[in-house]
Amino acid sequence: MTLRAPAKLNLCLYLGRRRDDGLHELRSLFCPITLSDRIVVRDAERDVVVCPEVEGPNIAEAALTGLRARGWSRDPVRVEIEKRIPVAAGLGGGSADAAAVLRLARGEVDDLDGLAAEIGADVPSQLDPVFALVGGAGEVIEPLPAPAHFGIVLIPDEEGLSTAGVYEEADRLGLGRDPAELEEVTRALRQAASGRGSPLDYRELLVNDLARATLSLRPRIGEALAALREAGAEVTLVTGSGPTAFGLFEDIAAADAAVGRLGPRFAGAIVAGPDPGR
Repeated sequence: MTLRAPAKLNLCLYLGRRRDDGLHELRSLFCPITLSDRIVVRDAERDVVVCPEVEGPNIAEAALTGLRARGWSRDPVRVEIEKRIPVAAGLGGGSADAAAVLRLARGEVDDLDGLAAEIGADVPSQLDPVFALVGGAGEVIEPLPAPAHFGIVLIPDEEGLSTAGVYEEADRLGLGRDPAELEEVTRALRQAASGRGSPLDYRELLVNDLARATLSLRPRIGEALAALREAGAEVTLVTGSGPTAFGLFEDIAAADAAVGRLGPRFAGAIVAGPDPGR
């Protein structure tokens, strides 16, 4: 069995205060994109997850272990993950892989949503990778109509960035909106993003409150953002906690043309679009 695990793009991220459980309240538009990991599942003598690009624990293993703990009785499997989504890049690659493993047991294990939330904050939204307004710490998911087509250019950084470290830096900088402001943002995002238009139609709402913290820890990301603007991006942002910079374009053709203008320094740039879904 071959599975796709699409990356998710944070088209915006509004940061609230730290909650009593240590997580931050947030509001975001999650958009699955065509960049995806390839996962092959085979019968095996024992459960194993193979992903050479990820050192140390892999949350796809946690997903498989969690399924067995909840009584999943399918024969043992070998899960081979071919990473195409850059690691620790703010694109939800690990969460996408874990969610794909959980989908193997859909209809066979109760409360996959609860298990997903135990594994990681971004995993619940990846169980059904659709365009969505996301709240809470990532566990409150409101599916929205798919947006109109647009183009994306991603510029991953040379090395990953710790999500926890970025949130700690945000706290140090005193970032975070009050609850009333987050609710106002929620209403604005829901209204704007429900119309099936391109995100470029509501570009004024495409804000990432974590960008200041990300740039504080990794200033060179600013150079990638500047290069995307010079290449013609209509919106430039950092996705999630970074360190990937991205630019939005009218369509894939415009995104392809922009990559040609970025030059050899950004030879690792990736062109993508919104994932059309199943």
